[in-house]
Amino acid sequence: MIVVDTLLHARWIIPVEPSSVTLEHHTLVINNGRIVDLLPTENALQQYQGINTENLEHHALLPGLINSHTHAAMSLMRGIADDLPLMDWLNKHIWPLEQRWNSEAFVKDGTDLAIAEMLRGGTTCFNDMYYFPEIIAAQANHHGIRACIGLIVIDFPTAWAENSDTYIEKGLALHEQLRHHPLISTPLAPHAPYTVSDESLQKIKNLADELSLPIHIHVHETLHEIEQELEKTGMRPLQRLHELGLLSPSLIAVHMTQLSDDEITLFAQSGAHIVHCPESNLKLASGFCPVAKCIAVGINVALGTDGAASNNDLDMFGEMRTAALLGKAVAGDASAIPAMTALRMATINGAKALGLEHEIGSLSIGKAADVIALDLSELETQPLYCPVSQIVYAASRQQVTDVWVAGKRLLRQRDLTTINIDALMIKIGEWRERLAG
Repeated sequence: MIVVDTLLHARWIIPVEPSSVTLEHHTLVINNGRIVDLLPTENALQQYQGINTENLEHHALLPGLINSHTHAAMSLMRGIADDLPLMDWLNKHIWPLEQRWNSEAFVKDGTDLAIAEMLRGGTTCFNDMYYFPEIIAAQANHHGIRACIGLIVIDFPTAWAENSDTYIEKGLALHEQLRHHPLISTPLAPHAPYTVSDESLQKIKNLADELSLPIHIHVHETLHEIEQELEKTGMRPLQRLHELGLLSPSLIAVHMTQLSDDEITLFAQSGAHIVHCPESNLKLASGFCPVAKCIAVGINVALGTDGAASNNDLDMFGEMRTAALLGKAVAGDASAIPAMTALRMATINGAKALGLEHEIGSLSIGKAADVIALDLSELETQPLYCPVSQIVYAASRQQVTDVWVAGKRLLRQRDLTTINIDALMIKIGEWRERLAG
């Protein structure tokens, strides 16, 4: 018998790769934080002995979900300025609040709240863009979640930096500090074409090439953004990024709600990635990403929630369902975004966008053991004919019982193992009093 760290015996295992495969009565074998085998349970019992063994008789095992676009600390502003258009929401509410309250303490506590919510909802990796990225990284490291910590760049001063050069300088220092971290990576994160100059974008492009880093940026989020850019530069934002050389496999373009057919073709040829944030876009009435068209021409489309201030949650199960349903409606085709496609958008497609597909995104031998267990025995997911269909169209994040990141258990039967919820709730209550005052 081979002794290993963990054996997960499950009713179903959905590895995501190969696509459309559901394994019944199989076992995931984990050792030293990695998946070392995936085989029928009857064979696993003969070959392996686990130091830790879980019998998940009513569960599906999935790769941990990947939230490919977040502003984690903004969870402290959840529900503070709802039902407003994007630019009113930003200019009149969010940015003034950030100017007054943004600090290391704000980012620390907001990030803790977001990580707790994401782990309880089956998210094991998030791609963030916010100020004080060193604090976000420290909290992600402390709690054991995988994270891509965006090195934010924006042309106006904030509590973290006074100009774009300082943002870049501080970001590079953080990248150097974290470049060998097993769970944390550091993509470059210029905020948007309308908040970052050509000069800064060119520097970012050169750094991305030099350091082999992704570039995470909001693009074509609203019609207003495009009209503003046309008036200012005579070009649509995507064309401007193309002229600057940013359209490449390194680019992670978030939102992309306003796209012509020619732009979709150009984007597909570049090898760049899209992060679709359907619920945030719907809530802010920003528009619709033509996901089916993009996938049809080979664009890799991942999923993100955006921040809880504009969503108002970090629920990737809800995001999968909304993406599938909205994709069908926008395409006028009920078969446009099948359940398995939505699940891939929340797992392996996110990993590809972040340059982590060799490490996470599927339950494949050799990859990191980022795994979630979902109890499908609940009334709301019965009767069960197709596990993937139930996961996307019927299951809720409350059915996630257990979460492992790199083989470490971060959620045990719905209880977080690295976060004190009672202490966190006291801090969140204090922030509510400050921000509402």
